[in-house]
Amino acid sequence: MATKSTAVKAPPINIGISAKDRALVSGELSKMLADSYTLYLMTHNFHWNVEGPMFNTLHAMFMTQYTEQWGALDQIAERIRALGHYAPGTYAQYAKLSSIREPKSVPHAQEMVRLLVLGNEAVAKTARAAQALADTAGDQPSADLLTQRLDVHEKNAWMLRSLLS
Repeated sequence: MATKSTAVKAPPINIGISAKDRALVSGELSKMLADSYTLYLMTHNFHWNVEGPMFNTLHAMFMTQYTEQWGALDQIAERIRALGHYAPGTYAQYAKLSSIREPKSVPHAQEMVRLLVLGNEAVAKTARAAQALADTAGDQPSADLLTQRLDVHEKNAWMLRSLLS
């Protein structure tokens, strides 16, 4: 005896944010995810490859930062999914969306610090732009997530910058 398929179609997303605004916010969050992933990779790379008199300090600092960044990637991607869009997840997509350019070789320790200052500031700028759009769309969860990320990246930039003074 044949049985009928019991697949049920999901209802359309109806969370009080228009489809257009969800798409716009998701687009900005995708840029945030790309910048965050690129900064994560750079920070982890520098953790592995740092050398010099500040090795212990920088090795530990970079590990603290990349570990925190790793956890944030999932939060950003899941917010994009909650808005009804697919999160970018390939190197090609990240390269296209990210405002951060990675170094072509392993820099000296002080240059690593300088590049991470610039990277954290780039992520903060991306977060600020996305937050403004989320606020306009009435998307408080995205705005809150972006506020948290702003706090982390502005603090990281400050701490790293202090090593260059």
